[in-house]
Amino acid sequence: MKKTLLVAASMLLLVTLFSPNAKAQEWDTGLDIYSSYIWRGAKFGSGPAFQPYVEMSAGGFAIGAWGSVSSSDLEGFEMDLYAGYEFALGENSTLGLTLTDYYFGGDWTKFSKEDGIHFFEPMVSLGLGDFSLTGAYMFYEGAGTGDDSGDLYLEAGYSFGSVDLTLGGGTGQYTDDGEFNICNIAVGTSKEIAITESFSLPVSGAVILNPSTGGFFITVGISL
Repeated sequence: MKKTLLVAASMLLLVTLFSPNAKAQEWDTGLDIYSSYIWRGAKFGSGPAFQPYVEMSAGGFAIGAWGSVSSSDLEGFEMDLYAGYEFALGENSTLGLTLTDYYFGGDWTKFSKEDGIHFFEPMVSLGLGDFSLTGAYMFYEGAGTGDDSGDLYLEAGYSFGSVDLTLGGGTGQYTDDGEFNICNIAVGTSKEIAITESFSLPVSGAVILNPSTGGFFITVGISL
């Protein structure tokens, strides 16, 4: 399965980059700093988190690397690689396909749940104006058993004005008993803080509740 997904992502990259109609490549990089790292209703590490990224895009294709490193001794260390393509379905409608390799520290070559550090996740997202739907399945190989299993995550989102609403549910790591349950209810917002006449600082924040685990979080971040 890992080989199949990697080959598919590589073929998609080659077709996009070498297509006669491919747009010019664009590169982007930046750093987000959050008071705490909250992902799909769960908290990773402790203390502020520094989250760098580097991305190359060409037309609807994007490939990049994203990471998160906590500032405390109880470190939440994550480094991810991803590749995706976004199709335009019509006015204000898109379909996105993404493959992510999640790496949670340790030995980069290990891929089992027992090691707990390295996972692959295919994801499908549908954008319909201000409304969005996302489905993702993070899978791993059973440690030495040959069994494939993983964790499902489904999410619906709606944006109006400067407010973003999120409702997500999942299985496995996302809930207290591993059964499907609501794990991510979030209300977020963002704004620009003017520093000088020509420079402003993007600030975002969210209030997040995980009904399954009882988690309640408030996080705020800036983007550089």
